[in-house]
Amino acid sequence: MKITDVRAHHIRIPYDAGPASFRQGASAIAALDMVIVEVSTDSGLTGWGDAFAYVCPKTTCSAVTEMIAPQARGLEVTDIAAAMEQIQRNLHLFGRYGITMFAISALDIALWDLVGKQKRMPLHALLGGARRTKIPAYASLMRIGTPELVGSECARAVKSGYGAIKLHETTVPAVEAARQAIGPNVPIMVDMNCPLDGPAAIRFAHDCKAAAPMFLEEPIWPPEDFATLAEVRRKGGLDIAAGENACTVHQFRQMMNAGAVSHAQPSVTKVGGVTEFQRVAQLADQLGVNIIPHSPYFGPGFLATLHLMAVRDEGMIEAFFMKRPACLWAGRADADANGDIAVPQGPGLGYEPDREVMERYRVRD
Repeated sequence: MKITDVRAHHIRIPYDAGPASFRQGASAIAALDMVIVEVSTDSGLTGWGDAFAYVCPKTTCSAVTEMIAPQARGLEVTDIAAAMEQIQRNLHLFGRYGITMFAISALDIALWDLVGKQKRMPLHALLGGARRTKIPAYASLMRIGTPELVGSECARAVKSGYGAIKLHETTVPAVEAARQAIGPNVPIMVDMNCPLDGPAAIRFAHDCKAAAPMFLEEPIWPPEDFATLAEVRRKGGLDIAAGENACTVHQFRQMMNAGAVSHAQPSVTKVGGVTEFQRVAQLADQLGVNIIPHSPYFGPGFLATLHLMAVRDEGMIEAFFMKRPACLWAGRADADANGDIAVPQGPGLGYEPDREVMERYRVRD
């Protein structure tokens, strides 16, 4: 099976996140921008990948078109790990992290989808076999800010079936409001998106300890300052999660060896795809670090994450808490009334994206 073409599709689906007002830099995220990568082969099979692209879809599309497609055309789909290693080597001059690795991740996911289809096996079977048929999801709330609204949204998420909540808040009153709204037994995670220095992060950890967060996620800037992150973990008295901004197992090894995290958060659309995610997970298991992946997206990367968590005995999956008018998977990857998401059982990633939805929400530049 040989790759004949690689094509990037920019899909933008609007959403309604209630009172959330999340911002990334100067740009408000008003829609779900996805870069879905279609890999065609001479066998007639098509593989689907997913490159991280929240506020950079045009850049990510260019990376796929200009860097990944020329590397992939003519490639025999056999040894995925060896092929991805060579492509990483070929493209290392353009950076080992960020956009380059996002595009590489998409190709890797698509290759695993292709091999699963060729062998008529779901991805989780290729990875050693599923241990779970459903993965518990936690509701990942976008940033709200106002404590009263944080509390009401948390209560709404729990009422809808979710058994755990992630906040994207940076104030102690917001964290306390969440805990007060949902009681003592629902886990709360606090994703801060890298705003603080070490001493401020330690103070924040102490100040919100009464609300009993499961962990603080990325409390410090810069995120790759693993020595300071380890200090926050030691002195703050709370578990620490990080890794959504990390790429390749090598950066995760630095993080874990520094003792910076209790929970590692590889993102399959950023880290280097399924291949690199598995390497991170194996390292985490060796070092006694929990895996709780970054996965607030809706494309093939989310399906890949379901499979990657299905081969593990425990761990949750992150799901954005929002309404949207369309879904690539006809709602089959949504949480059920108990907050669980079924693991796809079809070959490869398990589902084919709805072409009509892709066309309806395609961005044509």
